[in-house]
Parts: sequence; structure tokens; C-alpha cells
Amino acid sequence: MAQSQTQGMAPETDEAAHFQAKVDREIKIEPRDWMPDGYRKTLVRQISQHAHSEIVGMLPEGTWVTRAPSLRRKVQLLAKIQDEGGHGLYLYSAAETLGTSREEMVDALHEGRAKYSNIFNYPVLSWADIGAIGWLVDGAAIINQIALCRCSYGPYARAMERICREESFHQRQGYEIMMSMAFGTKEQKRMAQSALDRWWWPSLMMFGPSDRESAHSSQSMQWKIKRVSNDDLRQQFIDMTVPQADYLGLRMPDPDLKWNEERGHYDFGEIDWAELKRVVSGDGPCNKERMAARIKAHEDGAWVRDAAAAYAEKQRMRKEAAKIAAE
Repeated sequence: MAQSQTQGMAPETDEAAHFQAKVDREIKIEPRDWMPDGYRKTLVRQISQHAHSEIVGMLPEGTWVTRAPSLRRKVQLLAKIQDEGGHGLYLYSAAETLGTSREEMVDALHEGRAKYSNIFNYPVLSWADIGAIGWLVDGAAIINQIALCRCSYGPYARAMERICREESFHQRQGYEIMMSMAFGTKEQKRMAQSALDRWWWPSLMMFGPSDRESAHSSQSMQWKIKRVSNDDLRQQFIDMTVPQADYLGLRMPDPDLKWNEERGHYDFGEIDWAELKRVVSGDGPCNKERMAARIKAHEDGAWVRDAAAAYAEKQRMRKEAAKIAAE
């Protein structure tokens, strides 16, 4: 009996060891490979949250398409919003390879069981905010997503390679808007500074809680879903962005920000972690507005999904009838 129980337990132990050995050797895990339940659940949570963020992120920018200051700016913004919709679709598709349907993921978002990035729950008050979002929000996303290109799960890593290339254009577009305003009139520069003041701290929160408070980081690092810690990513972003602000002649809204020669990095002030928890938990300035808009769009599009399903069923029945007739 003892031998039988040992033999029954061995395959699971061997599978887990083989899985970790593949991860350690930098061999990508693919959808049909064996993986621990925790690995699968972590990926579904992370990838679906990423997908939700891309889709919800279209909402604040969409309100500025008709108010963009020129035809060129309208076209740029439309192209960016279209890219973000595509990113959401890539990511939902990647998550579906883990056995979770898109309907389940969307329902989890609408019912409040799934989250999206805190950053999209802040209001976009001026055209300068569109520039700040491209520069800061997409800049922070790139820092985070470049590391994800080396994620151990193949479909997620491959999706991130394309997304990062497109996000780099978004970041440049945002910075170009900020340049135009910072080097423009006094009023334009004032608007640029105001946008930086409002978006800087929420952008730093995008990297998640500090490493000492992050519940998932340790295991995700072992599985190589995640390659760089939250705090290290945040530091990279600050070190990259401060010189860009200096070039624009804009002042960072952090009195404690200063270059630390010994560390070779910028020191910065304490982040308001209570605000991050509050916003992520649904009590941000625009949480209710964003979710109401998202749910309405989903409900308004039900007829399209129904029509597509009916067409697919009709095509299936035709193929089945043709196969029977051929026999």
C-alpha cells in the first residue's frame, strides 16, 4: 500500500520538478504543457487584468478625439485608441489559451471580481493630459512590459513583443505633445505642468505596491512570469523620466526628488499607498464612470455577438449537411 501511494504521488512531483526545470532553462511554457494550477491562475489573473486595462484605457482618451486641436492630432489619437483595442484582443486571446473563456473574464470585470490598472480611474481634464498619458502612462507601461517579453509563458511573451513596439510609438506621441506645449505659450506650458503634477504620482503607482507589500511577486519571480520587482521597475521609470522632464523645463511634483550619486539613482518621496488601495478597490475619481461606460458598451454590442454566433452556427450546419450529402 505504501509503495502504491508513493507511486501515485510521484508523477505530480516529477511534473512539478520538470516544469520548474524548463522554466529555469528558459524554455517557454506552451498551452499544452503541464503547469501548476497556481501558475495557470496567476497568469489568468495577470493577463486578464492587463487586457481589461487596455480596453478601459480607451475610454478616457476617446472623449478627446473630437476635441483634439488639429486633424493630425485626431488621427494620431484615433490610431492609438485602435492600437489599445488590439492589445486587449491579443491579451484576451493569450489568456484563453489557459482555458478561461473571454466571457468569463469580461463577466469578472463587470461584476467587480477582476481589476484593471489604477491609472485609468483619474479624469482627463485637458489636452495636455493626453500628452501626459502618452509620455508617463505609456512610458511606465513600456518599462513594465519589456520585462514581460521574457515571461516564461510563450503566448503572453509573444503578445508583449508586438504590444511593446506599438507602445513605444504611443510614448513618443505623448512626449511630442508635451514638447509642443512646454515650448509653446506660457498658458500651454502651464497646462503641461499641471498635467505632470496630476499624473506623476498615479503613474508611479502603476508598478504596484512596494516589494515588501506585494502578495504575488515572490512566486511570480520564481516562475519567471515576472522578471523584475515592482520597486526596481519603478526606479527605472523615474531614472528615465526625470531627465526628460528637465529637457521640457517642467518641475517634478516631488520636493524629495534628488540625484543620489552613491546609489546612481534618483531618490524620491513616499508614495501614497492608501490612495492606490482605495482607487484599485473601486473608490477612485472615475471608477464608477469607467465601469458604467464599459458595461453599457458590452450590452449595446450584444446584438453583434449574437449575430456572429448565429452566423457561425449556420455555417456549421451547412458544412454538416454537405458532409452528410457527400456520404
